[in-house]
Amino acid sequence: MNRLAGRVCLVTGSTGMAAAAAERFAGEGAAVFITSRMESHCRALAERIAAAGGKVAFRAADLADEAEVELAVADCVEAFGRIDGLFSVAGGSGRRFGDGPIHEVSGDAWDSTLRLNLRTQALVCGAVVRRMLAQEPNESGTRGSILLMGSVTATDPVPELFGTHAYAAAKGAITALMTAMAATYLPDRIRVNAVAPSLTRTPMAARAAGDEQILAFARSKQPLAGEMLDPDEVAQAAVYFLSDESRTVTGQLLKIDGGWSVNSVSPAPGRPL
Repeated sequence: MNRLAGRVCLVTGSTGMAAAAAERFAGEGAAVFITSRMESHCRALAERIAAAGGKVAFRAADLADEAEVELAVADCVEAFGRIDGLFSVAGGSGRRFGDGPIHEVSGDAWDSTLRLNLRTQALVCGAVVRRMLAQEPNESGTRGSILLMGSVTATDPVPELFGTHAYAAAKGAITALMTAMAATYLPDRIRVNAVAPSLTRTPMAARAAGDEQILAFARSKQPLAGEMLDPDEVAQAAVYFLSDESRTVTGQLLKIDGGWSVNSVSPAPGRPL
């Protein structure tokens, strides 16, 4: 408890892994600011945190809109004075836009998927880094810690089941962005890392959760998870990265995957995309 006492943590997203992290951050003593597109989700999450005794504020925003991102980040600083940690989670599947294998992806589907999964994280990072650069280091000597959301599908793909190339490209780009940011802001004592979860029980994974063949594959591919990861298992790692426990860690990608990336199990042949 209190591993984040006195810290201000901004979380993008308000369901799934973002919600689990926001609640855990508050439980560890942080003041939490939530922003995502859905005001109802933000409000419900903030009410749960407040009811548990946490310090919380929120603003609904389209995080692909630069002006709305600036307003959300400004509100966080106005509410709590600074930003010590960012967990940039907001994103989602591009299937509704037409994401799939590259030979089937239109230009519009590509742009929409990257807008949702890459532009959002880039704009939020830019706005947060500007605030961190302007603030004094905390008692640990750092100005802040940023944690980005990647995906194990970008590094360890299973095309038979998860053949969404625009999404994979966006998540691969996030790893590159993380590395470049970590190097750039190292002299400023701003740390940047990323997590890459495998199949996790979130609203985005509803399609997988309802498909017994995918679940059977998950049980063999990520055996340490049992079936699907619990969002709180990612949230626990996020606490580590935003706390002083990782004070000397930057530029790292942590796969939280139940064994996915080291397991050679493949889906049954003939499975359609």
